[in-house]
Amino acid sequence: SRPIDAEEEVPLCEENDVEYIELKVAIDGLSVITSTENDQVDCLSFEDLYALLGIESEGFDNWSDANDLGKKAGGSGDYPDVPLEITAPGEESGTYDSFAELVLEDIAVEVRKQDEEGSFVRPDYQASADDNVIIEGIAGSPTSLGWVGYAFFQNNADTVRALAVEESEGSGCVEPTVETIASGDYPIARDLFIYVNSAKLQESPALEAYIDFYLSDAGLATVSEVGYVDLLDEDIEATRGVWESQETGTREG
Repeated sequence: SRPIDAEEEVPLCEENDVEYIELKVAIDGLSVITSTENDQVDCLSFEDLYALLGIESEGFDNWSDANDLGKKAGGSGDYPDVPLEITAPGEESGTYDSFAELVLEDIAVEVRKQDEEGSFVRPDYQASADDNVIIEGIAGSPTSLGWVGYAFFQNNADTVRALAVEESEGSGCVEPTVETIASGDYPIARDLFIYVNSAKLQESPALEAYIDFYLSDAGLATVSEVGYVDLLDEDIEATRGVWESQETGTREG
């Protein structure tokens, strides 16, 4: 779903003579979620999220354990004195990578002077590759914290609550909605991609027909049906142009 990694995956493709076509197909907003029972927190800044979920927060069992780190990072540093129970994607997930890159990396580099190659997410939490397990974990603890893609939040809005997010302390809290994600106002939005192996494409007429349908009006109509956010018209045309030309390589990674 995320862009291909320019430092690891692109060289690996080159080493194995794999050419690929990169197609942007939708937009997602990473939703920071908690239990519907949690009425003590409504909005968190990137700095707050670093204090609670970043690499320096390892060992924090209570939200208020992060107060000093939150102030150091530039966040509010005023978190409730309640248990902090985190359930979120694991390292194998593109949602994990995107959250680390979009929310935590810059703060870790600035505050901790951390090397950009290191891990940015605390390791001591309940990690899962299954979004349903994450939803269950968040719903099962009244003062939980985690993140999932917008589609999974939207499909489970009766059991979990999305927090508003502000990119920096005082910049303004924005809730994840179709409108704020599409406009870019919601600060944790990401483009979603599919990648087509060029060699396999030449071997399989069925694969070409599948992508033709995927990028048709009928195919792209399923984006919003499953809870993701539609591309802008100009981005749809750009994606279709890449497919028609079968241009290989990445423009995003």
